Amino acid sequence: MPVTDDEIHEKYLERAIREINALNHDVQDARPDGETVSVIGSGHPQADVMLLKHHPSREELDEGVAFYGRTGQALLKSFGRLGIDPSTVYGTVCVKWPAEDADAAPAHRGGAEFVLDEIAIVQPRIIVVMGSDAVEVLNGLGVPLAEHVRDTPGVVQRFTPACQVLVTPPLDGALDELGAKQAFWTAFRELGAWHDALPPY
Repeated sequence: MPVTDDEIHEKYLERAIREINALNHDVQDARPDGETVSVIGSGHPQADVMLLKHHPSREELDEGVAFYGRTGQALLKSFGRLGIDPSTVYGTVCVKWPAEDADAAPAHRGGAEFVLDEIAIVQPRIIVVMGSDAVEVLNGLGVPLAEHVRDTPGVVQRFTPACQVLVTPPLDGALDELGAKQAFWTAFRELGAWHDALPPY
């Protein structure tokens, strides 16, 4: 009996879930002191949209989950306005724990090298990179076939043959400052235009 497309999709999803769970264990085990809370990614393990910011907020450090708290709630509302199902999104941070390895390259500081594995597992169609620090880390990861990401907010760029990038200003800290918040949303709205242009499944 031939295998259906749904069955193939289900097998890929099961594998992605296993790989993300294993990666999260690796992130926890890699903590330099064995006690610090590590911040793991959250969302769909085969998401079309991947959110990447540089470091976790205090709320995220307390919970150990990326995009927990005010920033996550603000983004949920925005996804609704853009017509994007938030269950098709995966979010993570570059710095998985408070970085004490200040002499390391940005892509190897505070567990940032794990982002390379997250990209490989999730295989997003677009990565929303929040802030110049996150851009620097992404450019230093050595993603196969990747082009250099320009720190140009609001412009969808080619990243790899299968993935694009949208750079925005950072959102953490901008929620209480009108100008910074407007700058973020102006860039982030381009994700809606990108989403609307996707061919139907």
